[in-house]
Amino acid sequence: MANMRFAVGLQRFIPLVGYHHVLMLLIAIAIILLSLLLAGCSSSSPLIPGIFLISLYYKSYPPNFAPSQVDPGVTTAIANIVGRAQLEVRVGYFGICINPDGGAFLCSNNATSLATQVSVDQDPLNLIWVASTFKDSIVFPYLIIVAIVLAFICLLLLATFPGWHEETDERGSERDVKPFPSRPVSQIALALIFVASVFVLVSVLWQHTASVAASTIAQDLGNGSVKSGVGTTAMVLGWFGFALFIVVTIGLLVMILSISALEQLTDE
Repeated sequence: MANMRFAVGLQRFIPLVGYHHVLMLLIAIAIILLSLLLAGCSSSSPLIPGIFLISLYYKSYPPNFAPSQVDPGVTTAIANIVGRAQLEVRVGYFGICINPDGGAFLCSNNATSLATQVSVDQDPLNLIWVASTFKDSIVFPYLIIVAIVLAFICLLLLATFPGWHEETDERGSERDVKPFPSRPVSQIALALIFVASVFVLVSVLWQHTASVAASTIAQDLGNGSVKSGVGTTAMVLGWFGFALFIVVTIGLLVMILSISALEQLTDE
C-alpha cells in the first residue's frame, strides 16, 4: 500500500519538474561544493581540516641528491635541526590547521595564535609561517566568492521561469500549458553563469598551479626532512564545481537556441 502511494505521488510530481528545475539543482550542488572548498581549514569541525590546498609536514626520508646541489650536506644540518618534530600544517582559503603531535587539528585564520600554541622543537623550520605566507600572498578566494554570488543570482532568475499550469481552451476543456520563459531573463541567466564559470576556471587553475609549485619548492628546501602535498579533496571540489557550471551554461544555451528555433518554425 505504501509503495502504491509512493508511486502515485511520484507520477504526480515528475510532470511538475521542468528543465529549469534540473539546471537549478545543478547550480545548487555547485554552490555547495564551492562553499565547502572555501570553508576548508576554517574550523576544527569534522572533515573541514581535510579540505586543504597544500599540506606541509615534518617527516624523515632519504634525501634526493643532484649534481646541481652546491652543498648536498645541508640535508644533514636540516635533519639535526628538525629532530623528532612531526607537526603538520594545512592551508585553506580562509584558515590554517596544525597538528603538532599527531592528535586533533587546531584551526584558525590567525597564524600568530597558532604559533603560540607550539614549541620551538615542534616547528623548528617555521612551517606555520611558511603556510601563512602562502595563504596571504598567493591564495586568492574572491573570484570564487563572486562566482558563487553570480550563480545564486542565476538560480533566482531560473526560479522565475514559468511552470506547468492548466488553461481552458475555446471548447471549454482543460489542458496543461507551459509558456516559454522570457528571452531577456534567459539571456541574462546565461551570461551570469558563463561569467561564473570563467571565474571558477581561473581560480581553480590558479589554485592548482600555485599549490603544486609551492608544494614542490617547500619539499625541495626541506630535502630529507619536510614533506608536502596538494589537497585532493579541494581539487575535486573546485573542478567538479566548474564542470557543473559548464553543464548549466550549455543547458541554458541549448534551451535558448531551441526556443528560438521553435518560434521561427511557428512564425513560418
